[in-house]
Amino acid sequence: MRADPRALRFGAAITTLVLTLVLVTGSSWLLAAQAVVFTLGVAWRSPYTMLFKAFVKSAPKETEDARPPRFAQGVGLVFAVAGLAGYVFGIVPLALVATAAALLAAFLNAAFGFCLGCEMYLLIRRLLPAANMEVSK
Repeated sequence: MRADPRALRFGAAITTLVLTLVLVTGSSWLLAAQAVVFTLGVAWRSPYTMLFKAFVKSAPKETEDARPPRFAQGVGLVFAVAGLAGYVFGIVPLALVATAAALLAAFLNAAFGFCLGCEMYLLIRRLLPAANMEVSK
């Protein structure tokens, strides 16, 4: 499966906005909604990507492997769930740090096209030869 990098950056920009609002407002509900978006991004498609495709009809000049961005969505989900746990259990430093970490990764992708989770995926594939064999089947 291939992904449109423009849609991925668009999604990262919306995620950046949402996570900034979470940090400003302390809204666990908004963070929970973002966790759902991350879950959909892992399991199927990000609603943000679908929104991009609804408005932008031009074909991308290039596409990229969808597995690294899907992995990145999973990493975002882990941080969102950790942040949500922090808010729910009153561990505010955990909530703030986890949300800020996800925000930083989303911002790097939105602003510079650098997908931190994608780079983690590629590093893991290089370090674990068994993972490479499993993917190539």
